[in-house]
Amino acid sequence: MIIRAGYEISFESERPTPTLLALRLHPSRRKDLLSEERLHFTPLVPTSDYVDGFGNACTRLTVPAGLITISSRFEIEDSGLPDNWPADAEQHEIDRLPDEVLVFLLASRYVETDVLMGIAWRLFENTRPGWPRVRAILDYVHSHIRFDYMLADSSRSAFGAYLERVGVCRDFTHLAIALCRCMNIPARYCTGYLGEIGEPQSAVPMDFSAWFEVFLGGQWHVADARHNRPRVGRILMARGRDATDVALSTQFGPTRLAGFQVATLELRTDPSSATGGLRG
Repeated sequence: MIIRAGYEISFESERPTPTLLALRLHPSRRKDLLSEERLHFTPLVPTSDYVDGFGNACTRLTVPAGLITISSRFEIEDSGLPDNWPADAEQHEIDRLPDEVLVFLLASRYVETDVLMGIAWRLFENTRPGWPRVRAILDYVHSHIRFDYMLADSSRSAFGAYLERVGVCRDFTHLAIALCRCMNIPARYCTGYLGEIGEPQSAVPMDFSAWFEVFLGGQWHVADARHNRPRVGRILMARGRDATDVALSTQFGPTRLAGFQVATLELRTDPSSATGGLRG
């Protein structure tokens, strides 16, 4: 399967503002690119790239006073297969986990394991360790939170999502990650593209999506509490402890989001035969 994806995002600032971006594809997906993936800036500004502590490709720049638009379009090859949900993946004892995985058991900015610990154990202590326990957590979070795009709140944490029972994909993801970590299952936050390939078309404008990965059976596996079923065509951008580590943009000063469009399109034949722009 070939997927064309991209975005166009605009920011407005009253003064020059240092900014970090996590808008590039994750390095693990670059081998699948069929066209160059570049960030375009209007107006042109100096930028530099770096790889952060979680292995994400990031960009530094200073947003000038006024309006700046950042865009990218690319084509990428994908297996076209749905996520592999490993029914028999075992859960490791903590003393058998690799050192680099331990950070994904700890509390983080949006994942309050200390607050949710008692709740998690009350809900899931009697579930079978491993993927069956993850699946029980996915089912619980999927039914506990009502999706409402109009009630998105960038300050809502996992515990906030538990109490308010409403949110968007990041809230489903934060709560599921928190419950997994409370049950000693390493879990890390992921962000990227997830279009409606093979799904009914939605009238809601497309956004970047959040999901997570759990470490079971010696490797990481995709999990998705928002949709609660394997999906096709995920394109990973970044991984981290929670949304703080994978923020699309981090500004060191007041900046207003002035425009936002994301799109994915399955190219069923030759890429040159497809049409379409950045529509939701």
